[in-house]
Amino acid sequence: MILPVILAGGSGSRLWPLSRELYPKQFLNIAGEQSMLQQTLQRLQGIDAHLADSSCDAPFIICNEEHRFIAAEQIRSTNVLHSGILLEPVGRNTAPAIALAALQALTKSHDTKGEAADPILLVLAADHHIAKTSEFQQSINRGVDYAKQGKLVTFGITPNAPETGYGYIKQGQPLISSLQLETNTTDQPTHYAYDIECFVEKPDKATAEAYIRSEQYLWNSGMFMFKASRYLEELAEHHPEILAACKLALAKQNTDLDFIRIDAEAFKSSPSDSIDYAVMEKTSHAAVIPMDVGWNDIGSWSAIWDVSDKDEHNNVIEGDVLTVDSQHNYIHAENKLVATVGVDNLIIVETKDAILVADKDKVQGVKSIVSQLSQAGRTEHIHHREVFRPWGKYDVIDLGKRDKVKRITVKAGHQLSLQMHHHRAEHWVVVAGTAKVTNDEKTYLVEEDQSTYIPLGHIHCLENPGKTPLEMIEVQTGSHLSEDDIIRYQDSYGRDVRSEQASSSQNKKSK
Repeated sequence: MILPVILAGGSGSRLWPLSRELYPKQFLNIAGEQSMLQQTLQRLQGIDAHLADSSCDAPFIICNEEHRFIAAEQIRSTNVLHSGILLEPVGRNTAPAIALAALQALTKSHDTKGEAADPILLVLAADHHIAKTSEFQQSINRGVDYAKQGKLVTFGITPNAPETGYGYIKQGQPLISSLQLETNTTDQPTHYAYDIECFVEKPDKATAEAYIRSEQYLWNSGMFMFKASRYLEELAEHHPEILAACKLALAKQNTDLDFIRIDAEAFKSSPSDSIDYAVMEKTSHAAVIPMDVGWNDIGSWSAIWDVSDKDEHNNVIEGDVLTVDSQHNYIHAENKLVATVGVDNLIIVETKDAILVADKDKVQGVKSIVSQLSQAGRTEHIHHREVFRPWGKYDVIDLGKRDKVKRITVKAGHQLSLQMHHHRAEHWVVVAGTAKVTNDEKTYLVEEDQSTYIPLGHIHCLENPGKTPLEMIEVQTGSHLSEDDIIRYQDSYGRDVRSEQASSSQNKKSK
């Protein structure tokens, strides 16, 4: 049995301002009509038809605690079954994340007779672009037999250019699979896998060109395949501290809705390291399978330009854009008309709260902008103006010293937490749908074109009892209008709540 493990962590800072810490690139529709996570899930559909001697289980997803509702909603909307969503309380790179998946797989997996099984893990990143799905699935099939032999398989991308932004793998001697050995034929065997002679860090231009000419080097894709037990054996040998921390973290796991939570303190004690450094560069059992599948890690704005459809002037246009005498640009407009005259080779990205203009050949510098935002204590690298919540979303459309205006959308059948605020009052105007409002001791309906007032200190709740989205305008007034002025008493989504019983505003509890 193959168990796909999809790593959906990471912040994607090189794709700011679309990618933010709380809504990173794997959840964005930047290389198609679906998000990159959704494309990764869809890429696994129908893979059984390409597997000669195995089958594929529902994928196991690992993501950041803060992204759990985004991930769950995107998986649900894709109509794809999953084997669980494990939440990392902190990021510790890929080696610990895969260790968690391997340990969980050995604990939960059973064969058709109910006996404990040792599934083959297919480790995939949630933020890669692959143009040739059928060829990708065929390559996965080629890796199965080598994984069954105890190899730690990685997939190397056949390079088509001297890229300096990728790591490289130098392939060694060819490997013969057990299936090929069992086949009685005098034909020259087809080599699908090779020993790994070495891993190479990102090279300079001249070195990359030499790699391409040699035809011995592949791009390091970050995709892997191995038996769960074999990975843990190698990790125990080369980095036992990671394995020990992951075992402790899983020993205290609990299930919350679709999510698997682990012990945060135990996992924080794990060293942070990639699978490449922790295992693959140290093991003597690594193998690489070349694949030519139209792969791109979408690690920069120039990479998105590479994989996107272009107009007759080689511009990639998204949104309301007008161009005159402009070529080879990527122009993304979300809210405003963007017009260009006489520009070439630029990245232009407009969002509600930020505009990026960059030379397409210097987009690696976007990370420096994100660093500056962080150092200045700003928030534009953390979240968008429009913020998604498990119940819907809100958009801060105006902000003054003592007032804030939000446009709030509540999904049908959902509700916000029962909460209170210490420092602000709220005025709610319903513009579409019907709101069920709890306002201290009262519960009542507010319909379209009606409004209600939530005084400071009142315990309150907003619910959409209807079958269509609830749209409303919220006007906040007060001395402190930050999102940290929220005290929750009841919540349907597993967020922290106060243990005290909420009763009335006389208790002097806030929202």
